[in-house]
Amino acid sequence: MKSPRTEIFDQLRAIQDRFGYLPPDQLHAMSEQTGTPLYRIHGVASFYPHFNLQPPPKVCLRVCTDMSCHTRGAEELRSGLVQRFQGMGEAEVSVRKVSCLGQCDGAPAVAINDVSYRDVTASQAEALVLTALGGRPLPEMPPEPIQTGLSPDPYRDGVQYGALRQLVVSKDFDGVIAQLKAAALPGMGGAGFPTGMKWEIVRKAAGDVKYVVCNADESEPGTIKDRFIMHHLPHLVVEGMIIAGLVTGAKQGVFYIRHEYVPQEHIIEHEIQRCYKEGLLGENIMGSGLHFDLELFVSPGGYICGEETALIEAIEGKRGEPRNKPPFPVISGLWQKPTALNNVETFANVPQILVNGIDWFKAQGVGGTSGLKFVGVSGDVVNPGVFIIPMGTPGTNVMMGLAGGIRGGRKFKAFAPSGPSSGYLPASMSDTPLDFKSMAAIGSMLGSGAIVVCSDERCMLDMALNSIEFFRNESCGKCVPCRMGTQKLVDILTGWTQGKGTAADIPLVDELSEAMKLASICGLGQFAHMPITSVLQHFREEVEDHVLRKRCPAGVCSMRSARVLEVVA
Repeated sequence: MKSPRTEIFDQLRAIQDRFGYLPPDQLHAMSEQTGTPLYRIHGVASFYPHFNLQPPPKVCLRVCTDMSCHTRGAEELRSGLVQRFQGMGEAEVSVRKVSCLGQCDGAPAVAINDVSYRDVTASQAEALVLTALGGRPLPEMPPEPIQTGLSPDPYRDGVQYGALRQLVVSKDFDGVIAQLKAAALPGMGGAGFPTGMKWEIVRKAAGDVKYVVCNADESEPGTIKDRFIMHHLPHLVVEGMIIAGLVTGAKQGVFYIRHEYVPQEHIIEHEIQRCYKEGLLGENIMGSGLHFDLELFVSPGGYICGEETALIEAIEGKRGEPRNKPPFPVISGLWQKPTALNNVETFANVPQILVNGIDWFKAQGVGGTSGLKFVGVSGDVVNPGVFIIPMGTPGTNVMMGLAGGIRGGRKFKAFAPSGPSSGYLPASMSDTPLDFKSMAAIGSMLGSGAIVVCSDERCMLDMALNSIEFFRNESCGKCVPCRMGTQKLVDILTGWTQGKGTAADIPLVDELSEAMKLASICGLGQFAHMPITSVLQHFREEVEDHVLRKRCPAGVCSMRSARVLEVVA
């Protein structure tokens, strides 16, 4: 499947590895050598945060300040580091914010020269910066031990890839689709589209060229479950992708992983190579005459690439901007061919169903739901991490039980069931079962199971602003409602936290949110309003305290000092 377009990232990475950035003369030379127009090369390079168009400082220190890290003192950490290194100049040390690094259970997280660190203190960050300034190699994070015997693994006591081995003998591809339909396996990336139906559409689509793509680009604050699955259960994900290829008739698969997940990248690459050595990938799989190849694609960065069509554009070597839909990827996906695109957890569920059976799968859930669910819990809890629960488990059991409750003995105030896209709910709703229908019934969503918990120390307006700043920062800018709407929401909410708001602002936010929801091209713009609309719904008095009474009940927003600064200016 490799083509000149997909190689553009390899070429850009090679240039940056050599020079530290992308010098104009090297881009000109690349254009002449490949025949690719310079404007297209520059358009791609300028889109992705992984690439530097200017010489970078000697040390790039990036502090994640999104959602989970925000609750763990990331802003104070960043401010202290700015003061510590302010005399060195931008050419030596640059301290800036960065979007979520996927280490929400180890907040606050930082990246130093693209090396990520968890649970970082100011003194630790300072020591790492000084190490890099001294020209010494940065240490890697201690490796996370591999957990075995996890309940979702159907091969705890046997040979792995059993479902695949049986399928290449039976070749009962329609039977696999029937089992997935009977199990009612939804897509676990957030949208919940039935997996069996998706695979059936691709299988029945016209043409001999089809693709399977795994979306492992989880980049939304709070979302860490796919990292866990890739680390501890990589064989289930790879097996699910191979089965998808055989069932749909695809001969090629692409495993798309975010570039910050370096340990998981190595684990998945090792698993793929293992499958080739054992005859489970490639031509004539296990002597069956069946063929499926799988390659790893490392994302050049950007939250927007988690959107399925933006991800496809990136694989094709383009700017990661969402496509208008329809057509949907099942009809016109990668290289305009039918494509079965699912996320990590969805693929990992397939072997579980095929090996253990439909009845087993349905029995794993509670309250009429099916299957096990991986959920990540972060924020103001004692034990942040990823937990495997029966689908339909009450949220309280997870947050106050498995995650240890609220840290510091504080009161439980609010939670987001699936990162900023789901909005914020009050603690009184935490008994709601964690399943797709129950969360939708209360105006939220289970999504990717990225639970972020807030104690009574949090200002919910401040949390909403932090979330919408993330969406503003990560908007690709393709459509006006998202590009302008997210910035306008940030402007309004910033004013509220500074005591500048008026009563007329609140209906304006409602109107703007509705316009973004209806007119944005993709889910980023359509759900970017959720943090503030949910806070207005469930914590309206707290917002009105800021807007009408010019006070922050939690004492987080610097209302008075901001107004003084405004007058002085």
